[in-house]
Amino acid sequence: MKSKIICIIGLCLFVISYWIFTKGNEFAHSQKPIDFAHWLNLIGAVLLLNFNKVFPKNKIGKIASVLTFIGVVAFIGLNTIDFISWSFGNDNNARNIFLNQLASTPAIAFPFVYVGPSLLFLGLTIHAINFIKSNLIGYILTVFGAIFMGLGYFLWNNLIYTALGVSIFSLGLILILSKINTNENVAQQDI
Repeated sequence: MKSKIICIIGLCLFVISYWIFTKGNEFAHSQKPIDFAHWLNLIGAVLLLNFNKVFPKNKIGKIASVLTFIGVVAFIGLNTIDFISWSFGNDNNARNIFLNQLASTPAIAFPFVYVGPSLLFLGLTIHAINFIKSNLIGYILTVFGAIFMGLGYFLWNNLIYTALGVSIFSLGLILILSKINTNENVAQQDI
């Protein structure tokens, strides 16, 4: 399967997972027989590594690839934490003890909850810089979506805004993908 198609599948799974997250924690914790939302998020994040193959390998691309890789690793850790949280089922007291322990352990909380996952969005947004001239609309949507997603999650604490931001972010990346020819790497600009 072509890397561009894998990237689009990853973005779609990612977007679907974020819209499922808007249903709230009670819904997330009651999913049976598995935690579908976090599985979609995990698979989507891992598939997004393919952007490192598709996008240019210039200086910007190398920095973006490292950040994207670290961000995917952080998403794997974050989803693992969420799977453990889901495993508590209706035992909210035990779940809260677990989550409080994580929050009080900076060596886990910062790389896997607070900072690390943001590096995936940062890495893909930096990748998009390569297309500021050739696909301005895709670039603007990617940057705006990443910022809106971050504001929705960190500042406004609103999962609908977060999901909307991820959707806009993904649309921007899909527009960029649609205009590049990975076989010839036509979009390999050196900015």
